[in-house]
Amino acid sequence: MTSSGTSGGPSALRIGFLGPLGTFTEQALLTQPDLALGELVPITSIGDVLVATEAGEVDLGFVPIENSIEGSVNATIDRLAFTHDLLIQREVVLDVQLCLLAPSGTALSDIRRVVSIPVATAQCHEFLTRELPQVELVASNSTAEAAQTVGEEHPPGTAAIAPPLAGKLYGLEVIAADVADHDGNQTRFVAVARDGVAAPTGHDKTSVVVYQRANAPGSLISILQEFAARRINLNKLESRPTKSGGLGDYCFIIDMEGHIADEVVADALRGLHSKQGGVKFLGSYPAGGDHGEAVRAQADNAWRDAEAWIASLRSQIR
Repeated sequence: MTSSGTSGGPSALRIGFLGPLGTFTEQALLTQPDLALGELVPITSIGDVLVATEAGEVDLGFVPIENSIEGSVNATIDRLAFTHDLLIQREVVLDVQLCLLAPSGTALSDIRRVVSIPVATAQCHEFLTRELPQVELVASNSTAEAAQTVGEEHPPGTAAIAPPLAGKLYGLEVIAADVADHDGNQTRFVAVARDGVAAPTGHDKTSVVVYQRANAPGSLISILQEFAARRINLNKLESRPTKSGGLGDYCFIIDMEGHIADEVVADALRGLHSKQGGVKFLGSYPAGGDHGEAVRAQADNAWRDAEAWIASLRSQIR
């Protein structure tokens, strides 16, 4: 584990992120002005970032958790659900551009191996099938690690799928740009810490893991009813095996709108906790995306207006 050299002084947060330098994770992290001032520590794998965070070696861990094309990053979801006791502090959404990178002078016809993180190669399946049908896919821990390997070792006939920034960083040329199968490719990242719940902003998400008391008819609907009855919108509902070793034993990963400080959210979680086998709280945090700050500002204004209205009504009590 090595530091990137960025430091905001002796009191700066120490932030571990999926490295090496040049990953999408680093790009997403640098979009956050306060986090960018911290001491940034590239770490080899998602699992190692979370281990370092729980051990207190870094103050925050920053990792990918979901992609708009491939869905959840299971290496993150499963570790947060089953292995580590960490709380999500915020989410960041980043537009992702994937390119095929190789040393100067490499032609598309020269490529026999493509290195990248499996989530990235899966996003480029159509391109690889069409343009490089016989290519060998080699897994790496990150897109930037793939670019670093190809840029530093120059293995013959090998290219990397990675962001353009990684290509510049490791001396590679773009052989083919925008090789993802779909437009609008976005990845969601989360910052996690050992403790502490982010303060409510008016535009928040809450994430939980719900373990069923029993695998029985109606068990899922009984969970969903807790949210439907309170008109809580769910942003995500995903089932994951509980790692117990038996088929059919699943839990549910749920992202909902709202904050644990909101009584309606707290009441829904109270109901789940009393009826289900267990609920693991993963955090309440500011929702990300392009319009996050604008929505939070609107929510703040609406709350102030509502508070003023209630105050005017209460002022009439005799």
